[in-house]
Amino acid sequence: MSFHQGVNVAFLFGAVCFVLGLHFMNSPATARRGNQLSAAGMVVAVAGAFALVANGEAMSATRWIVLLAGAVVGAGFGLYAARSVLMTAMPQLVSLFNAVGGGAAAMIAVADYARNTAQGSGTAVATVLDVVIGSVTFLGSLIAAAKLQGYASHPVRLPGGRAASYVLAAAAVGSAVAVVAHVDLLWVLLVTVVAALGVGVLMVLPIGGADMPVVISLLNAFTGTAVAMAGFVLDNMILVVAGALVGASGGILTKLMADAMNRSVPAIMAGGFGTGAVGAEAASGSGGSVRSIQVDDAALQLAYAEKVIVVPGYGLAAAQAQHELRELTQVLEGRGVDVSYAIHPVAGRMPGHMNVLLAEANVPYDQLKEMDEVNPEFPRADVALVVGANDVTNPAARRPGNAVSGMPILDVDKAKSIIVIKRSMASGYAGIDNELYTDPKTSMLFSDAKKGLASLTGATKELVA
Repeated sequence: MSFHQGVNVAFLFGAVCFVLGLHFMNSPATARRGNQLSAAGMVVAVAGAFALVANGEAMSATRWIVLLAGAVVGAGFGLYAARSVLMTAMPQLVSLFNAVGGGAAAMIAVADYARNTAQGSGTAVATVLDVVIGSVTFLGSLIAAAKLQGYASHPVRLPGGRAASYVLAAAAVGSAVAVVAHVDLLWVLLVTVVAALGVGVLMVLPIGGADMPVVISLLNAFTGTAVAMAGFVLDNMILVVAGALVGASGGILTKLMADAMNRSVPAIMAGGFGTGAVGAEAASGSGGSVRSIQVDDAALQLAYAEKVIVVPGYGLAAAQAQHELRELTQVLEGRGVDVSYAIHPVAGRMPGHMNVLLAEANVPYDQLKEMDEVNPEFPRADVALVVGANDVTNPAARRPGNAVSGMPILDVDKAKSIIVIKRSMASGYAGIDNELYTDPKTSMLFSDAKKGLASLTGATKELVA
């Protein structure tokens, strides 16, 4: 077996690991194994790439120093970020990773074009697609990360922004066509880069924070597609396979997330959700009063319930209260209470946010139930315990004329009794009041999720004793 055949076999092994790893990620029970298998495939792929570089004749001592330094810095940052990032900041980290992936792919295409402008049409097409998609992803992901961090989380509409988007898109397409037509000038490709960067900014700025889970998923698909194009530019099979897997899975997830909000992807990218109330009806709740509850009374309801459904939301992640929630449910399970968790597809700030959060607290996977599975169970639940969830429980979604109209929600209001743990009556990303809070069956426990759950656990234990 020749050297290049051996490297190709290593790349094939890495690709198989990626496919199997993605398959294992279909279930929370096997997701960790899938992640480990994918990481092993990536180690093999990186080793193969280093072997190819070492076997070439273009490397010098300076280039090796730059390459190894970049690898060490990148690996160090990735390790530090993964170990230190808070669960509430995980969406921002994912956005940053999307930006890095898209930007790196675009830089590969620009560098390859600058080194060799006499390319065939097939490579030129891959080059411009790589540059356009990667550049849009780079700045778009950075803007998304900023929105998730709390900077300009509401839609930002610049004067003439839509017209500017059309002009930049036209400039990107025009210069890209010129590159494909063999106008072999580097500055033409750089026009494509600059125009695509502008499109990335103007595409994400008008989108509200409530749509960020879908945007993150879409940008992740963009990153994968850009990496696949970089694979075609470099004639590297492992990049093509890895990028195609990420692009395809991200695209499917984006469609599923959009369906969960009962909206189309183009409508989301056009902005509008999360802009606040639409009309008087959107801002007005059911007209009822809010009823607060004391910790002891809430503990009494939970301790003597037969079936409890927990509805987690971003407030749970913000308070880092997943372990306190798990402790409370373990106490209830010890009394024979049937406990399950209702997971809305867009709860939190990224796809799967609640699943990851609860898995960290060792919540059994079979207790995590998706919206379609758990909604029929709410009428049989004695208590629905809502912890930090807002828009995904708002009954106003069943009526037209407001910011969440048509979005499928968790049928929390159909439970026999509802307890909501929330710090205040502040609205969610959609910017409208949650009509669940004024439901006669709802009791509000005003508290930080971590403190409230700890107090509930203590009161429940004392009550049981």
